[in-house]
Amino acid sequence: MGKYDGRNVVITGGSSGFGLTTAERLVAGGARVLITGRTQETLDAARARLGDNAIAVRSDAASLSDIDELADRVKTEFGTVDALFVNAGVSGFAPFEGTTEEEYDRLLTINAKGPYFTVQKLAPLLNEGSGVVLTTSVVNVLGYPGVSAYAASKAALRSMARSLARELLPRGIRVNAVSPGPIDTGILDKQLPKEVAEQTKAHMRENNPMLRFGKPEEITNAVLFLAFDATFTTGAELPVDGGGTQL
Repeated sequence: MGKYDGRNVVITGGSSGFGLTTAERLVAGGARVLITGRTQETLDAARARLGDNAIAVRSDAASLSDIDELADRVKTEFGTVDALFVNAGVSGFAPFEGTTEEEYDRLLTINAKGPYFTVQKLAPLLNEGSGVVLTTSVVNVLGYPGVSAYAASKAALRSMARSLARELLPRGIRVNAVSPGPIDTGILDKQLPKEVAEQTKAHMRENNPMLRFGKPEEITNAVLFLAFDATFTTGAELPVDGGGTQL
């Protein structure tokens, strides 16, 4: 028997990065997993990689109608849910003086508003004893330059982990957050010019107590602990950052 036999899990932003590695671990352990993403090609590749115990749904975390449709699909496919990993989000790099209203709204809508209503719409499907895990970031406690709006969106999520944990406690649902530090997902290479990306990565390695990037699998370890094993923990944030916010 697998560790997660009979469990139903929803992962938003599950078609790549540590969302996908978490889905892989769950499927390997016997769970049925529904993942979401915005790009159909990436979703199709993830679905093929995960196999028959996975369902891939195109859904935009910035769209409340998409979130409503996602809740309906989850109810149809699973009925009830044992864990919800709210991982969908985007990064944004811009100096404070150069941050536009459009970029600010994009970051706060996808990273804060979307997760809030995702939990709200899926909460009625969560079983007693289930766990919700939100993805925050070390920048919600560290004053990094160039990410002020992004950091604000992740700080909002950190606050939600506490308030939603309190509100859902009467139903026996735990809400926690995982806070990634520098994780090797390739996102910097996609979002920054090559030279800038290399300089940024070198700087991040040099300034991390462990002198390295984390692996997606190390986030997965934390997420599954919070979702299933941390049965006396709620409202907490678990840093997975090589000691970057602690040392």
